[in-house]
Parts: sequence; C-alpha cells; structure tokens
Amino acid sequence: MDIRKDFPILKTNLIYFDNGATTLKPQSVIDAITEYYSHYSANAHRGDYSISQKVDTVYETTRNKVRQFINARETGEIIFTKGSTESLNMIVFGFFKYYLKKGDEILLTKSEHSSNILPWFELGKDIGCVVKYIPLDNKGKVTLNNVKKMINEKTKVISLAHITNVVGDIRPLKEITELAHQHNILVVSDASQSIGHMKVDVTDLDIDFMAFSGHKMCGPTGIGVLYGKYEYLDKMRPMEFGGGMNASFDVDGTVEYKSLPHRLEAGTPNIAGVVGLGAAIDYLNRIGIDNITRIERELRKYALEKLSKIDNVIVYNTHTDSGIIAFNLKGVFSQDTALYLDQHNICVRAGSHCAKMLKDEFNTKNTCRISFYFYNTEEEIDKLVEVLQDGKDIFKVIL
Repeated sequence: MDIRKDFPILKTNLIYFDNGATTLKPQSVIDAITEYYSHYSANAHRGDYSISQKVDTVYETTRNKVRQFINARETGEIIFTKGSTESLNMIVFGFFKYYLKKGDEILLTKSEHSSNILPWFELGKDIGCVVKYIPLDNKGKVTLNNVKKMINEKTKVISLAHITNVVGDIRPLKEITELAHQHNILVVSDASQSIGHMKVDVTDLDIDFMAFSGHKMCGPTGIGVLYGKYEYLDKMRPMEFGGGMNASFDVDGTVEYKSLPHRLEAGTPNIAGVVGLGAAIDYLNRIGIDNITRIERELRKYALEKLSKIDNVIVYNTHTDSGIIAFNLKGVFSQDTALYLDQHNICVRAGSHCAKMLKDEFNTKNTCRISFYFYNTEEEIDKLVEVLQDGKDIFKVIL
C-alpha cells in the first residue's frame, strides 16, 4: 500500500520531519471538509431542515468515532474543543479550580509542554495550590519509583504527558494511575503526542481526564477533544456560556443547562473541524494503529543507527521508544541547523519546543527535533543524514 500518495503535499520533494508540531493531511480529510462546505454547510443542533440534520448526524457520529477510538465508556465523556490547550485549561479552571484547595499539591515534570504547566501555575496564584516536580531519571524518563517518592497526603492530582514532545519517552501511565488512585489522587493525561501514534485506551489506563488535538493525528487544526470520566465532567463548570449549552433561561435569571456533552460546548462549534476529525479517525483506522506504531519505531531505529555515524551529531534521547529524536550539531545553534536543512527542503523543529524547563535536564536550552509519522521513509532519513554530513558548510549556506 502506497500511503504517501494519500497526502497531496508529498507530491513535491518536501521531507517533513515535524510531525510533533502537526501532521500532514490525507486527501480523504481534505475532501470531507470540502464536502461539508460545498454541500451541507449548515449549523449544528440548530435547524429542522435536511442539511442541518445531516450536520447533526455527522457531528454526533464523529463524537462516537472518538469514543470508540479511545475506548471511552459513553459519548457524554467526549467534549469537542479547539485543541489540547483549551482542553487542559478547561480541566484546570473548570474542574480543579473548585476541587483543589490552598496547600494541595499537583505533580508535574520539567519536561511537560507549556500547556500542561502554565494553567497550573495560574491556578496556584488563584487558590494557593502548589506545583511540585517528579524527578526524571538520567535518561530523562519518569519512573514509577520517582512518582512514589513525591506522593504525600497533600498530593491531589498528577498531570503528565503520555509521550513528551522533546524527550519522547512513553510514560507508564497505567501503573502511575493505579498508584495514584490508591491514594485518592486524580490523573490528567496530555495525549497530544501519543494519540494517533499508539493505542490509547482510556478505560484500560483508567485515567480521569485526557486532552488531545486533531491536527496531530491527520485531522485539521482548531479541533480537539477533552475526555473525562462522566462523574467528573458532570461537575465541571462551563467556561463559556451561550447558545447550544442551555435548555432554557428567563428574565429573572433562572437558567437550566443541558446535560453532557453539550453543556460544555457553547456557541457554534468548529463543524468543519469535527467533520475532518471524523475522516482522520476513519483514515487511521484503515492504516491500523499498531502498524503506525511499528513503522515509527522502525524509522527511529534506522535513523539513530545512521545518525550515530556522524561525528558532530549529538542525540539527547537515544533510550526512548517513540518517533521523536532530539539532536544538535556540535557548535551549531539549533535554529541555524533548521535553516540549513530547510535549504534542502527538510523540515525539522528547532528551539525549546514549548518545554522551557527541560534545559535543566538536557543542559542545553534549544535542540532540533525530528518527529516521524507513518508516511516517512528510510530514503528520507538517508537524505537527512547526507545533508547533515555536509554540515561543515552550514554557515556558507545560511549566511
């Protein structure tokens, strides 16, 4: 099966290694969005005519596709958002703001994305809860033993990426959740880098909340998902109020809000985004999530073997299992390396990758990041290695 032909952008000579930032879109996703705008572009949950009812059907069918994709128990546990950032903010300010109290502790790590750090910082300012950090081991990983060491009677929530976006380590989330629940601690997972790359089963993991973005799994930008166990979501306070989330209201200020999931989805939603997300899930299911995981791991192994033969390449995360590789060229600023690679139509990410505290662990502020997806190839890696081997001329190229 020639997967690459499904992606229009790959008909050029582009080599795209920045899938941790966003993934490319297959034609089937593009077609689904175009079909919506061209043939049934009505609002959702608003009209009593046929094309509006079609929107309702597609919209709620996608919600069920998400439920099945992550193995949630019911569709009421699936809330559509703008993306992981909004989902995490809703979790923090819609639920934990009213669940936690002054002095309660939240466990994070220094390798978390800013979207899983800054909301907790702000909540600490608001109510006086305290952020603590689980130590990473000498490979930059989270271990169950280090989690145990940080738990005490004040610990009320652990919030971790399933896979981190720089180190690329896959956290032992199921074991961490089991430990946490033994101490009545709730668990939040940022699944941005795991969704669409490996099987994510919220029932098996038993996590309490999860966030992810559609654009990191072949879907469009501007659409994401907030998952929560129903009993916790039902206690979440809406952060937006308006059309679609209320059943009735009157002049005296009495309001009746709808049940889940619509209570947490005020206003006209990103319908095209939901349509595209549904098409993306269909596409990933056709490829097979286990196949995607296998391909990424094979590409990572191949790339590490090739990169190890280049004397001036430093790889910072050789001992992780995801398709993420953080590296630098000795004596070269990461953004300069990225600009140099761009001259050869190779796209990598450079910088701190929204994980600005990780410099304490890597002893370097910025890195280049390669992040694979199933449409990447060994031939593309060979081209990357060839260009990096010629890196002695990097400043002649970019200056």
